[in-house]
Amino acid sequence: MSIRFAWGMGIVAVMGGTLLPSAQAQDRSQARSMVVSRKGIVAAESPLAAQAGVRILEQGGNAVDAAIATNAMMGVVAPMMNGIGGDLFAIVYDAKAGKLYGLNASGWAPKGLTPELLKKKGLREMPNTGVNTITVPGAVDGWQKLADRFGRKKLGDDLAAAIQTARDGYPMTEWVSMYWNISADFLRGDEEATKIYLPQDHPPRVGEIFRNPDLAWSLQQIAAHGHDAYYKGEISRRILETIKRHGGAMTAEDMADFSSEWVEPISTKYRDWTVYELPPNGQGIAALEMLNILETFPLGQDKEYGYGSTKTLHAMIEAKKLAYADLLRYIGDPHGQKLPVAELLSKEHAAERAKLIDPDHANCEAGGEPRGGKETTYLTVVDRDGNMVSLIQSNFDYFGSGIVATGTGFALQNRGALFSLDPGSPNLLAGHKRPLHTIIPAFAQKGDTRVAFGIMGWWNQSQAHAQFIANMVDFKMNIQAALEAARFTKRTFGGCDVEMENRFSKKVRDELEAKGHQIKVLGTFSASVGGGQAVLRDFAAGVNYGASDPRKDGAAIPELPLD
Repeated sequence: MSIRFAWGMGIVAVMGGTLLPSAQAQDRSQARSMVVSRKGIVAAESPLAAQAGVRILEQGGNAVDAAIATNAMMGVVAPMMNGIGGDLFAIVYDAKAGKLYGLNASGWAPKGLTPELLKKKGLREMPNTGVNTITVPGAVDGWQKLADRFGRKKLGDDLAAAIQTARDGYPMTEWVSMYWNISADFLRGDEEATKIYLPQDHPPRVGEIFRNPDLAWSLQQIAAHGHDAYYKGEISRRILETIKRHGGAMTAEDMADFSSEWVEPISTKYRDWTVYELPPNGQGIAALEMLNILETFPLGQDKEYGYGSTKTLHAMIEAKKLAYADLLRYIGDPHGQKLPVAELLSKEHAAERAKLIDPDHANCEAGGEPRGGKETTYLTVVDRDGNMVSLIQSNFDYFGSGIVATGTGFALQNRGALFSLDPGSPNLLAGHKRPLHTIIPAFAQKGDTRVAFGIMGWWNQSQAHAQFIANMVDFKMNIQAALEAARFTKRTFGGCDVEMENRFSKKVRDELEAKGHQIKVLGTFSASVGGGQAVLRDFAAGVNYGASDPRKDGAAIPELPLD
């Protein structure tokens, strides 16, 4: 592919091939360089987690093995964000078959958890935390299905580093310590959570060693006995006993009958790239609709529609509102109801929606507001053969429901908080139904180039995905620059509020405010706009590229060329 330079933005753009030398390369806004290797690369939010995945690659595992190892380690070192009490989604690219596979490992509500039951308990809307927000965790079943279909290593091998680290302990990092401290009062609401996560009655401080032998035990059970250890064995018994003690509705059948699903990714053509997301119950369809709307604007083709310009940002923000309005109105679990997926993905629908964008005024109409979770982890892997994994996993809120089953060492998610009790909603709570989900992995391809990417952060994700693709496709940034570039986020679905990193110029912000946008200025690299990871494979050259967002503590780490 061609090499292009965008010196006006201080960005060197590479989609494959060799970077041309230049003295100007020292003067750039891009803070990090891409990792470039003929071997595998793991990009994750923790260098320790990425290293766990790289070790598996060096021991003969493939991208799926490395993704499982990385995810397991993330659950050890950042337990507020993710872990085996949460859900998982993944997109796998099988290089030999040249085919994408999607996995939906999101859990369902207990069969007995219904709107009627909650109303009898005096609830008129879904609670945010607690036992009635716990859905069956899907992550472990997701690991098992990924390992069975694509893995080269035993599941026990993939989990070994995480087990050892949980048992022996690790020193607390700055970023994770900050999140942990935010959750201290919440954790004190559960005796077991206090015991596990507040040793010596305080969150682990930077540099303190944190050990979790109970989590090591749970992971060891899964390593030895796989899926059944979690959903039918002693772990399940401990989960159900704890939920019963808290007055929850989950039963042994809810756990034992659960199975994640292989699904066909959905896609759209954006310019000359094809972008993939997973189908509902996730929010990925909003990213694709947003891109379809943006395709009607000359981003990167007209000087007034350059990166970070007033016209570009206005179009993006307004496209976000329209796509998310459709998401909230039409999307939920597709089982048992017909969702208008094809219509929402059509170019005709996007063209009609684009006509609603007033070039001079922001649309400030109020909209419905589902709640958003606070944390997630995203990771991605490419191996030496070109197999790729885009994987995202989450507890939803910090430490999920706040409930830890006795002796297990992990928090149970509160994903059920996203259900609606509105009888007219496609996301209405029902037994063995999955809620509308925030977490989404993504993938893109053009010719011989494949990109696995994701940007975490509640309802931020679809709008962040669309911005990443526009950065890469319209503004010719390489994957590291596309992650680092300033982003906006709109937390709400209605209204004119929008948040922007301060790297967007004051002139542009003032011009947007003149159109009616109500802007909150964020820091230079704000966690509010999410953190991402990406890997790229140039199949023509046999070269891999990795990128990691400076908004997180993570890294893209290459496999050592040992053979």
